[in-house]
Amino acid sequence: MPLNSIITGIGSYIPTVVKKNSDFLNDNFYSEKNEPIGGSNEIIIEKFKAITGIEERRYVTTELNSSDIAAFAAQKAIDEAKIDPETLDYIIFAQNFGDVKKDTIQTDALPSLASRVKQILKIENPQCVAYDIIFGCPGWIQGLIQADLFIKAGAAKRCLVIGSETLSRVLDPHDRDSMIYSDGAGAVILEGKENEEKKGILGHAALSHTLKEASYLFLGKTNLPDGDPKVRYIKMFGRKIYEYALSNVPLGMKSALDKAGVEISQIKKIFIHQANEKMDEAIVKRFYKQYKSPMPEHIMPMCISKLGNSSVATVPTLLDMVLKNKLEDHHISKGDIIILASVGGGMNINALVYQF
Repeated sequence: MPLNSIITGIGSYIPTVVKKNSDFLNDNFYSEKNEPIGGSNEIIIEKFKAITGIEERRYVTTELNSSDIAAFAAQKAIDEAKIDPETLDYIIFAQNFGDVKKDTIQTDALPSLASRVKQILKIENPQCVAYDIIFGCPGWIQGLIQADLFIKAGAAKRCLVIGSETLSRVLDPHDRDSMIYSDGAGAVILEGKENEEKKGILGHAALSHTLKEASYLFLGKTNLPDGDPKVRYIKMFGRKIYEYALSNVPLGMKSALDKAGVEISQIKKIFIHQANEKMDEAIVKRFYKQYKSPMPEHIMPMCISKLGNSSVATVPTLLDMVLKNKLEDHHISKGDIIILASVGGGMNINALVYQF
């Protein structure tokens, strides 16, 4: 019988601090040339919302770090899967900035965040291998791909795959792009199970472009005039990322779908990294255009309007919400086939086809 990689438990953590667009009205925004941005903050925020679809985002409370909220999400996934965490073969933690304590400027990834989660969960088993993966925003999906490969190769039976980030700790408050970022965590238990029919992860694909694209997302100095040049914040070339994603993500999605041997008409939902609402819609439309097919209504669940862009956490958080029937017009039933897709720093792209 086929050995399938099946999601048996899922959990997420949505931070409690709500940061609305109106909370930025009194901020001072500057360009990358350290010059004041023309126009009122009302206009800046209105244009921002029209492009990204973001109305508000979530930040963690002062005492919490990325590894803490990751452990919250992981415990929910473990509980839903009804497993003994001591039986985990791998803990794969997708992240990009380590733990960044409130009001500090240094990232902390020693020990790895996966090791910290294993410690928080009180897992004693030394055969449970914990490691981090840095792959930009597509990191969580890449963790799923790695877990699937471990399972199919017979190297693992049960994996915990986590995506967690606290971008509120690495954003430049004087850069209007900072309004995109948020915090959050999501996790799944992926298990190898024999079934008479193939299901679970059906296929996947990943791409990396670095010659020109590696620095589209980077750490750079503040936009504030006379700001400390030694302190670095998350920065991006938004237009370049938009054009790159539009050209390449549909290709990655098609590659994954073709490898899975699934017809485009069989796709029930597409869970795409919540980076920018207009960009995501354009990507999915181009994906369908490759098959000379229109984009179906309600094909793409979105939570970016309320949760913002939490990097590696956006896809698992969104998937958790839909599986628990928390989004109107979006439901998953047994037998449904979905696509998970993401793009981010690297520049990296991946996509995965999954059947429930």
